[in-house]
Amino acid sequence: MRMDERMPGNRLSFLGIKSMKSGAVARITIRQQLAYKTDFIMRASFLLMILYVFVQLWSAAYGGDHTRVIDGYTLKQIVWYLVFTEAITMGVPALCGVIENDVKSGDIAIKLIRPLSYIGYHYAAYVSEAAFRFCIHLAVGSIIAWLSVGPPAFGYGWAGLFSLTLGAFTVAFMLNMAVALCALWVEETRGMEFVLHKLQFTVGGMLLPLDLMPEPLQRVCSWLPFQAMLYFPARTAVNFGTAPVARQFAIQAFWIAALAALVTWMYRRGVKKLHVNGG
Repeated sequence: MRMDERMPGNRLSFLGIKSMKSGAVARITIRQQLAYKTDFIMRASFLLMILYVFVQLWSAAYGGDHTRVIDGYTLKQIVWYLVFTEAITMGVPALCGVIENDVKSGDIAIKLIRPLSYIGYHYAAYVSEAAFRFCIHLAVGSIIAWLSVGPPAFGYGWAGLFSLTLGAFTVAFMLNMAVALCALWVEETRGMEFVLHKLQFTVGGMLLPLDLMPEPLQRVCSWLPFQAMLYFPARTAVNFGTAPVARQFAIQAFWIAALAALVTWMYRRGVKKLHVNGG
């Protein structure tokens, strides 16, 4: 950072400009999403089909008894839990393919000299697209959950859901960016992205709450960042009274800081390698 940017007034002005740039990227991203109405219809249809299957499976597991409690969850809470995790999962956009194409085509050399940092640009686009998609999928998923098990009555759980979802998107971005930046070394990252997504589906708590998993697996999951993406927001929404909200925020902050350090290190090393190779 330059000396003039370290002065309080200049510092605020500098941050204000960066915020305006990020806001512009977010607005452009949302406009692009609005242009693809067919994509939204297809995603919504797929989400309805997936949730319908899950509702039938869990209804059979509970024997259709809405009052039965399994490890702290009623059928209604499980169904709404799945709505929240599916909305987050389907909300996050693909990032590895974008970075991979930038590297293969050479466009990354042009994007590196833009007045907004390469990672900052992708973060603004990623979070705005994820938030927009999340709201759409949440609305669509709520329809089948409402019809199947009734309206949600989670009180402060809604506040916990939306506040933790922003951190969830940030953790998801950092994990995906760490994998995507591997393209600076190996170019092909789809295999690693596939493994990452499967870890999110299983140990991240998308298919079922971590509370329902065997105790040894729960202990393993507690040391991984994937729980901060899906399990924390969804569990807090449906079980606000028993969820350690402050602890979950702290864990999210820890993983965001740790993964941000990893992404920054990989980016700097990768860019140096790119310059050395004449990219």
